[in-house]
Amino acid sequence: MSNFVPYGDRVGSHPDKQFKATLFQSTRLMLGLNCLEPGQAQHAHVHGDQDKFYFVVEGEGRFEVGDESQSAGEGMVVWAPAGVRHGVTNNADRRLVLLVGIAPFPS
Repeated sequence: MSNFVPYGDRVGSHPDKQFKATLFQSTRLMLGLNCLEPGQAQHAHVHGDQDKFYFVVEGEGRFEVGDESQSAGEGMVVWAPAGVRHGVTNNADRRLVLLVGIAPFPS
């Protein structure tokens, strides 16, 4: 795998669920792209011992982190600490592309 990855080469879609593509993975970190078409969601869930971030590359989504709920658009970072429930919904009219990092990441 190359150390240089154009994110656009990994963007995609599924008609029924979000699209995921791994950019890099080790026991310390996983970086990937999550792509959600309008109306798709990553249902709220918890990573017990892993921190997670979302960086909004394209589009806008509604994020839930713990008791907070807020829309975030291009250039925004959303942080979900370990043990905190989080999820996202694309309620906009175009694709939502997220750079996602999870650490540590067990292989």
